[in-house]
Amino acid sequence: MSNPSTRPPGTATAHGSLAVSDWVRRWSHLVPAPGTVLDIACGSGRHTRWFHGRGCAVTAVDRDAAALKDLQDIARIRVADIEAGPWPLPGERFDAVVVTNYLWRPLLSQVAASLAESGVLIYETFAAGNARVGKPSNPDFLLRPGELLQWAAAHGLRVVAYEDGFASDPDRYIQRIVAIRPGAGDTGLRRHPLHGA
Repeated sequence: MSNPSTRPPGTATAHGSLAVSDWVRRWSHLVPAPGTVLDIACGSGRHTRWFHGRGCAVTAVDRDAAALKDLQDIARIRVADIEAGPWPLPGERFDAVVVTNYLWRPLLSQVAASLAESGVLIYETFAAGNARVGKPSNPDFLLRPGELLQWAAAHGLRVVAYEDGFASDPDRYIQRIVAIRPGAGDTGLRRHPLHGA
């Protein structure tokens, strides 16, 4: 089944034209610069551009070759249908993984596996209830209450921030998380500032 939060190749997307997500902007300070960032289902690359501008080496993955074309000079691009084909970056690990407005549950284990030790996950997507206000409305593509928390715990990630609720402008139900893959010798006492310097 195709994910309605992605789009047919060659078409524009609302989230691709938006400014950087407030959630991504708020937690970007946890991503080391220079560092490596994986932007999954990146669309036209709003977050690819953001992290490139912060001095990171970004790998942008999307199935829309036309959208990725404009990112060639600032990122390593991978055109791939990650829902129907093989994972395009086997064995690679990143200092940060960013996912927004996208959910494909069979891929969630690969998202966790793509985080290097001490790597930062910044994830934000639609949640249960979104059918009341718009698309996506299919429950296959809406996170269940607490789902990101459960998934993070199952993959040994340390949660730094989590929200699950309603946001406006535009109206949407969302769930979002920031989590860290503990590094070797991490006792859980490492400080993760809640705001950038």
